[in-house]
Amino acid sequence: MSHIESNFSLVNIPIHLKQFVVDQDYDKYTPVDQAVWRYVMRQNYNFLGKRAHTAYLEGLKASGISIEKIPNILEMNRCLSEIGWGAVSIDGFIPGVAFFDFQAHNILPIACDIRTYDHVAYTPAPDIIHEAAGHSPIIKDEKYREYLKVFGAIGSKAISSRADYELYEAIRYLSIVKEDINATAEQVLAAEEELAQKTAAVTEISEATQLSRLYWWTVEYGLIGEVHNPQIYGAGLLSSVGESMSCLTDEVKKIPFSLDACIETDFDITKPQPQLFVCRDFDQLIEAVLEMKERMALHIGGTESLHKAVKSGQTTTSVYSSGLQVSGTLHHIISDEQGEAIYLATEGPTALAHQNTELVGHDKSYHSHGFSSPIGKIKGVEKPLENWTDEELEAYGLVIGSKTVVCFTSGVEVVGRVSYIDRIENKVVLIGFDECTVRYQERVLFQAEWGIYDMAVGAEIVSVYAGAADREKFQSGTHQPSETQTRRPIYTEEQKRQQQLYQIVRNLRIEEGAEEELPESLQAILQELDASYPTDWLLRLEILEIMLQHQFPEVDCQQLRSQLTAIGEADHELAGLIENGLSLLG
Repeated sequence: MSHIESNFSLVNIPIHLKQFVVDQDYDKYTPVDQAVWRYVMRQNYNFLGKRAHTAYLEGLKASGISIEKIPNILEMNRCLSEIGWGAVSIDGFIPGVAFFDFQAHNILPIACDIRTYDHVAYTPAPDIIHEAAGHSPIIKDEKYREYLKVFGAIGSKAISSRADYELYEAIRYLSIVKEDINATAEQVLAAEEELAQKTAAVTEISEATQLSRLYWWTVEYGLIGEVHNPQIYGAGLLSSVGESMSCLTDEVKKIPFSLDACIETDFDITKPQPQLFVCRDFDQLIEAVLEMKERMALHIGGTESLHKAVKSGQTTTSVYSSGLQVSGTLHHIISDEQGEAIYLATEGPTALAHQNTELVGHDKSYHSHGFSSPIGKIKGVEKPLENWTDEELEAYGLVIGSKTVVCFTSGVEVVGRVSYIDRIENKVVLIGFDECTVRYQERVLFQAEWGIYDMAVGAEIVSVYAGAADREKFQSGTHQPSETQTRRPIYTEEQKRQQQLYQIVRNLRIEEGAEEELPESLQAILQELDASYPTDWLLRLEILEIMLQHQFPEVDCQQLRSQLTAIGEADHELAGLIENGLSLLG
């Protein structure tokens, strides 16, 4: 067992998702990071305690989250296990389908970096404030947990396109660059231009995109209750100091929730949202995602769904009406004159399964170069081949050891010697042939020298979805982790000294018996701030809090308030943050 696996031993992490799990590395958090966490959480606790969903405050405690320090994911994991959930650390943005897959297994994936000092109010990158303090509290609500799990099970099977994945990579890279304190303006601009190009390249709205929009307008930016007086439950709002306050004003349009409205409305992660959707309750969300399922290839199957799988270029599963599941990268399909699929072919490692359990002898190593098979009924016979009795198979010549010709209604012809017939739950699912040739019109689809031909049996394709049927055995999801890694900041000596000052103030606040040292210590820190860090508002705010708690002379407190006001007047973006911080001090 690896170090990371032992850390998350309370969570049953599926094999295909372990590749996304990383170590939190708690020691990487600086004193400035801790101060950023504390500022945001103090603001949110005070404001959201009145305006968030009723599960919020109790949910914070139940999730192992405190206001005073960045949470340890292991502690969150232990706390969430009390309600049958868990938490793991991930590296920034991961593909939406993988994120949904975690939730389908009652696991909350948490990006463990934290927003920088310059992005206190809002960050385009997923960070631990958003992931932990935003997502986990409402999980306390049983209906909300049900919605996340149902959504996860359906969303993890949504088919994406190649363009979707390229867009994801562009979004991930931009979020990393924007949160990189060492990134140049030119790098940010180049990343923004790349995102714009990838966004323009998306010409079709895939299932994965529709599910991502539904997720965004509910789990990330959802409101609940009455349209004219809603409560906040979306993680993006619960983790944003600015938007949590502004979202309830008349400046942000409130729209009654509907599935169609959500999946037809795109979003921009880099900007505050101009409108939000208000659901009646979490039951309405469950109904909506179940309705979405009925529109997906997962539910519909057929030729159109197979085309979606081909376009995705990712691992998908095609399910025959016999129950046989073919998991691999669908390379192409052959259609008849009416445009209906009559033959499918995968490329690369492919596995066969039934009821999400891989069939013995039909794993990725056996079908390492792909798999191909007809779809449809036998010519002149109305009854689907999967439903034939042993007597009907024998009458047609499908007897082990006998050479026979199988003619499909489509015109596909299989000629070979029957080597096996597999029947599961009274349905024929596979028939093996050796010395076999498969043809369609003038086209040879399989040659005898290639070995055994494993022919899937099924009159139609009843379902197509992203990922493998038996994901544990297949050991791979629809996407791999991005090669673009989040960046560790490189601090200057000046920044390192600033962090030391934050730690000193933190120690003065939490350590008992330091009252006598306070006046002299704080005065020395303030002098150094004036000399070297004249615009640092957050540390001054923390110092003022200590001064007020210990009843420092009013003239000293007022002088510091004046400094903070001056910093806000010089930078409009900081004015609101400073004002909000001062409001909590009285």
